[in-house]
Amino acid sequence: MTVIVTDHGFGPDTDTAWHDLSADTAMTSLPEIAHTAHAIRITFASFADGRGFTLAAALRRAGFAGRLRAAGHVIADQYAMARRSGFDEVEISTQLATRQPEEQWRARANWQAHGYRAMFQHSRSG
Repeated sequence: MTVIVTDHGFGPDTDTAWHDLSADTAMTSLPEIAHTAHAIRITFASFADGRGFTLAAALRRAGFAGRLRAAGHVIADQYAMARRSGFDEVEISTQLATRQPEEQWRARANWQAHGYRAMFQHSRSG
């Protein structure tokens, strides 16, 4: 069973026809995928492998405007990075949701205010 994480917290999975990609998907295939898929799920094999974030950002730059989901080994500390790179949501296991409860994910939901750019702007205005 899985749990979906959004800026609003935990929610159930919804039925969607996903175009599944792995972190080792070739960048050259992204423009075609961006223009043909409606919903893309990028699977992270390890929380230490950031290639999925790069793929998400590249898909958005290629014009993908559909639903983009990170799945697999993504942890709460990576939620802000997931959102900044273009993901709409994160799919986690119920086991991870138990170890990292909703409050941990929601603490990172204000991802736009906690990036390095926002911190830099705040330090310059102070």
